[in-house]
Amino acid sequence: MGKPTGFIEYNRREAPKRPVEERIQDWREIELSMEEEELREQGARCMECGIPFCHASGCPLENLIPDWNDMVYRGQWRRALEMLHATNNFPEITGRVCPAPCEPACTLAINQPPVTIRQLEKEIVEYGWQQNWITPQPPAHLSGYKCAVVGSGPAGLAAAQQLTRAGHQTTVFERANGIGGILRYGIPAFKLEKGVLDRRLHQMQEEGTRFEPNTCIGEDISITYLKRSFEAVILAGGATIPRDLPIPGRELQGIHFAMEFLIAQNRREDGEQLEPDKDISAAGRQVLIIGGGDTGADCVGTSVRQGAAGIAQVEIMPKPPEERDPSTPWPQWPYQLRKSSSHEEGGTRDWSILTKEFIGDPEGRVKGARVVDVEWSKDPAGGNMKYNEVAGSERILEADLVLLAMGFTREGNAGILKEFGLSVKPDNTPKLDRNYMSDQAGIFVAGDLSRGASLVVHAIAEGRRCAAGVDDWLSEGAKL
Repeated sequence: MGKPTGFIEYNRREAPKRPVEERIQDWREIELSMEEEELREQGARCMECGIPFCHASGCPLENLIPDWNDMVYRGQWRRALEMLHATNNFPEITGRVCPAPCEPACTLAINQPPVTIRQLEKEIVEYGWQQNWITPQPPAHLSGYKCAVVGSGPAGLAAAQQLTRAGHQTTVFERANGIGGILRYGIPAFKLEKGVLDRRLHQMQEEGTRFEPNTCIGEDISITYLKRSFEAVILAGGATIPRDLPIPGRELQGIHFAMEFLIAQNRREDGEQLEPDKDISAAGRQVLIIGGGDTGADCVGTSVRQGAAGIAQVEIMPKPPEERDPSTPWPQWPYQLRKSSSHEEGGTRDWSILTKEFIGDPEGRVKGARVVDVEWSKDPAGGNMKYNEVAGSERILEADLVLLAMGFTREGNAGILKEFGLSVKPDNTPKLDRNYMSDQAGIFVAGDLSRGASLVVHAIAEGRRCAAGVDDWLSEGAKL
């Protein structure tokens, strides 16, 4: 630890953002870099806390956070980068899009603002790219084994890079036109510019990883061929079935899942030609976003940039408190209100609103939603939360574009797993051993297919652990 009194001397400082009036005119990233002296001060705030809960319980990757914080304080950037890459393949991605569960687990967060862990992570790796320290790391020896990874999201890419570096010939199959999964198509460019992803993909290709886009397993390549041609197969597809809202009027035109909307914009940014039924835009429209999470916030920022006439985001759950709720004490992930940069840019945001019906015009297009306020309370019998409608609060919210941002189900995952003949548990997740291998020898599962829809950082962690399981299994001479 370099500065025992750093957490007393320095306050937490956030990275500056581009002005709202400037950034909503383009799709470039919002956050700016910090000066080196500021970063070293932020690194100095890391305490010698004995048990680093940021590492031990907050980070799914078990990043060596106190170590690279100390290296930043000391100005030893290359050593900080080595420590960062020791546990994370893509810190430039988690440094941009991770909600940073490590930060509320920081010991400082007991009664002070935590260390700016996410920002330091991003700055370390970006400094490494600027200094040309991040180069391909091809394996010294090849194992002779071939591995297939189905899905090129964060879990698949992390697994592929680890397997390639271990000496296994690895091919990533992706059904979309581009590689990256949710990183390319689901996350808006103002949070993750695609050049950030592309430079890492270039590194992976130089290391020997092969990418096969526009390849749908089960159609372009049979499952039988995949099993026959590769000693190990990792299924790393993302969550594909969004949660629907089956209420009257759901069939009206102009009601879409949020991910369809976000994918359309990212495909435009990539220069792809959109099919007419996929060309969804908020330009000039009154947008209603149902769902209060990160995906809904991404829809807000995207709608603003597309030139929406108005934006309203509603959530059925009650508004969280501004500060950590006592029900989630440190170092747990806190239940509290979270605000995205998109909420600074426009639109309204409301809670405890139940959508009961979509209203259409004579041509079958949505023109609004019938909603009602709800009051939440605990059920005395079971202790679960329940709601009651507030009498006299029913009203119509105008909208000619409705985006459903209510998360994902696991039904689609179960279908893919069953196509491969894998056994699933009652919650539609696969039965896996400690190495992430299914009940079929040589077939492994990681990411959303393994745990259900989750964070990018969880996907990277599972991809790495799954790759380690594959490497152990192949090292024992196993075959399909």
